[in-house]
Amino acid sequence: MLKHNVNLIVNRSRHSLAVSAKASLLTVLRNDLELNSPKYGCGLGECGACTVLVDGVAARSCVIPACGVAGRSITTLEGLGSLSDLHPVQRAFIDEQAAQCGYCLSGMIMMTTALLTRNPDPSDDEIRNELSGNLCRCGTHLEILKAVRRAAELMRVAAGGGIS
Repeated sequence: MLKHNVNLIVNRSRHSLAVSAKASLLTVLRNDLELNSPKYGCGLGECGACTVLVDGVAARSCVIPACGVAGRSITTLEGLGSLSDLHPVQRAFIDEQAAQCGYCLSGMIMMTTALLTRNPDPSDDEIRNELSGNLCRCGTHLEILKAVRRAAELMRVAAGGGIS
């Protein structure tokens, strides 16, 4: 199979890889870079389990050709925060116990991060609408909603905006 050299910026690190022209970003992230947070769910970009940020915008990595994001900034859950310095969205999801099986969790956190970057104070309807494309079968929807509200609060505090 013909391989192409592609330069990716993933979690602020540069990677030069030889990948198949048909390889999805998800495949490269998981198989070549050994990043396990984006999950294979449907392979159609419909479930949200594979969500990452591309230049800060939520994107479904299972339907994006890896060659198509060369030179762009890609962020996975592994690059959002660290165990010693969690991102406010990660902290909020933990504090609100918004995960059970964890399969959808990475996608939910990445979608929430993109939402709160665009809209620091979303309404419950805006949150529901934003996350409606991320499938969760565990029944933690109320906890996820609370986690997004809490993350918005934490991000406002971190930005110096205080608690509303």
